[in-house]
Amino acid sequence: MRFAIAFIAGLVFGAGLIVSGMSDPANVIGFLDVTGAWNPSLAFVMGGAILVAAPAFALARKRGRTMNGAPITLPPTFGVTPRLVIGSALFGIGWGLAGLCPGPSLVFAATGTPYALVFVVALAVGLALAARIGPKR
Repeated sequence: MRFAIAFIAGLVFGAGLIVSGMSDPANVIGFLDVTGAWNPSLAFVMGGAILVAAPAFALARKRGRTMNGAPITLPPTFGVTPRLVIGSALFGIGWGLAGLCPGPSLVFAATGTPYALVFVVALAVGLALAARIGPKR
């Protein structure tokens, strides 16, 4: 059952990225180009996502359990750390240079586009490297 719910959630997420056009790097780069031909569509997609997610998160917090009945456990927060700032900066730089972030890159890679496939391979290498050299929790 967990696999089915995760699979359906992934399909809905991927379909949402495709319908909204956010799997197209040109739309993302257009949003980041605030001094040129700015494209505000990503702001509307993010706003819509927040409107949908906020009540769901409030309900989940109130219930304390997932739809599968598993307890919701959140990792401890440590505030703003140098590691968080560096990681966020690297993520933002990569997002701005490539026009892709992890979710949309997987959707875009499913089309077989070499650009997206290279990005996903680089993403996997970066994740593996971070897991290998990062602190163990």
